[in-house]
Amino acid sequence: MDKELIHQFIKYTLAEDVGDGDHTSLSTIPAGATGKAKLLVKDEGVLAGVELAAEIFHIVDPNLKLTVFINDGATVKYGDVAFEVEGSSRNILTAERLVLNCMQRMSGIATKTREIVELLKDTGTHVLDTRKTTPGLRYLEKWAVRIGGGVNHRFGLYDMILIKDNHVDYAGGIRQAIESANHYLKENNKQLAIEIEVRNIDELRQVLETGGVNRILLDNFNFDDLRTAVKLVNGSYVTEASGGITIDNISEYAKCGVDYISVGALTHSVKSLDLSLKAVK
Repeated sequence: MDKELIHQFIKYTLAEDVGDGDHTSLSTIPAGATGKAKLLVKDEGVLAGVELAAEIFHIVDPNLKLTVFINDGATVKYGDVAFEVEGSSRNILTAERLVLNCMQRMSGIATKTREIVELLKDTGTHVLDTRKTTPGLRYLEKWAVRIGGGVNHRFGLYDMILIKDNHVDYAGGIRQAIESANHYLKENNKQLAIEIEVRNIDELRQVLETGGVNRILLDNFNFDDLRTAVKLVNGSYVTEASGGITIDNISEYAKCGVDYISVGALTHSVKSLDLSLKAVK
């Protein structure tokens, strides 16, 4: 966990939610009141965000005591209690919504990721996330993918060169794009991996003739063309498949022999896990 980044996120989101005060709690709960609450699981899936919740509670009130019963990455079911938090009743409620919003989304992502990881476990293919994330939540969403057993692709535009179809078209062709990317890295003394997207076997052959990349993204290939592509690459480069891949066909794509399959749906259209923070009387 990148604590500096996480703490910035927590402080910003608390400020967004609390504003000049949690007036409901301030007006109804005595200042010195203490209590206990439990994180209740109301769904089935993979739990994620417990470590983050601990940081949220600590920033809201360092005196809040958290007792964890179920850790990140564990499979949970309806009725499970992930943790209990004890201390100032007002401060527990101040942290409640941020904890739930983060954990529900992270757990949904981890659950979907684990489902796909299980489908691919005997294939040698790994599932990747993408940059199709919620603005401001990318770190949490990619963290949840890791908790679910998936692999993070590049975090942003800065940590890898990914030459996609628009880059190729604007650059004037595949060879021009690859050569320009390598020249840019040399001129700027940067060490970044280069991946290039290809749309068909002809473009793949152009990449293989040019070289100068680390990974090849095979986009929207059918099964026959994907198998042909993997044979042509023959282990010379890392291969990744994307486009038109669903939970129903991902195993067949993996059987074509690619190293990775990227799935934007891990983060852009996932169902949150139902969780609730309930007072313990």
